[in-house]
Amino acid sequence: MSGSQQTGGPNLPSDDEPDLILQTDAHKPAKRIPVHEWIRRKLAWIGRLVRRQARFFLVVLGAGWGVIFESFRSHAWRRTVRYEFVTTMNNIIGGGVSASLFAGMLTGVAAVSQVIYWLGLTGLAKMTGSILVNVVIREIAPILVGILLLGRNGMLSATELGLLTIGGQVRSMQSVGMDPFLMLVLPRTLAFTVAGFTLGILFSMSSLITGYVMSRISGVITNPIWTFLDDVAAAMSVTDYAVIPLKFIMVGFVVGLGGCLTGLTATNEDSLRTLLPRGFSRGMLIVMMVSVLFSLDL
Repeated sequence: MSGSQQTGGPNLPSDDEPDLILQTDAHKPAKRIPVHEWIRRKLAWIGRLVRRQARFFLVVLGAGWGVIFESFRSHAWRRTVRYEFVTTMNNIIGGGVSASLFAGMLTGVAAVSQVIYWLGLTGLAKMTGSILVNVVIREIAPILVGILLLGRNGMLSATELGLLTIGGQVRSMQSVGMDPFLMLVLPRTLAFTVAGFTLGILFSMSSLITGYVMSRISGVITNPIWTFLDDVAAAMSVTDYAVIPLKFIMVGFVVGLGGCLTGLTATNEDSLRTLLPRGFSRGMLIVMMVSVLFSLDL
C-alpha cells in the first residue's frame, strides 16, 4: 500500500492501474466501418469537392459576363475606375515586358531554333512556318504568358482583394454605396486583358527573332529575317489571325478575373497561406481550360 493511502490523502492510481486501462483498451475490438458507409463517405467527399469547384466556375462565368456588359456602359467608367484601369495596366505591362521578352528568348533558343534545325535536317524546311505558328505561337505562347501574368500580377490581385475582404474594407465600401465589382474587378480584369494581348505579341516576336538569330549563327538558314517572318506570316490561316489574338486576350481576361474573384470570395477563415495556393491552382486551371478550348477548333 502506498504512503498517500495510509495518511488519508487523495486516492492516486497505483502504478498498476494505467497498465490495466491500456490493456483493457487494447483488447477492445476495432470498430469496423461497413463497406456501404465507407463508399457513402467517399462519394460525399467527392461531391463536396465538385460542388466547390463548380461553384467557382459558375461565379467566373457570371462575373465574366458582368465585366463584358458593364464595360460597354459609359456610367461605369468613372474617374476612380479609369484610374484603377490605367494604373493596373501600366503596372502589368511595364513590369512584365522584360519577363516576357526574356521568356520569349528562352523559347526561341529551346523551341524555335530546334524546330528550324530538325526540319532543315530532314528536308522539311517548307513546314517550318506552319509548325512554328501551330506549336509555338498558338499553343506555347498563350500558356507561358498566362503563367507569367498569374505569377506576377494575378496572385498580387488575389492577395490584395483577399486582405481587403478579410479586413472588412470591402463591406465598408458596400455600406457607403460603392460597388466593389465596378471599382476593383472591372478595371483590373480589363487591364489584364489588354496586357495579355500586348505581352503575348511581344513574347511571340521575341521567340521568333531569337530562334532566327540562333539558326542564322549556326548556319542552318541563310535567308534574311524579313523572308523568315514573311514565311511565318504566310503559313498563318485566316482563322489563326483571329484565334491567336483572341487566345491572348482570353488568357489575360481569365487570369485577371480569377485572381480578383479568389480575393473577393475569401472568408474570415482564410489567410495568405490558403489564398495563394488556391489562387494559383485556380489560375492554372482556367488558363489550361482556355488553351484546350481554343485548340479544339470549335
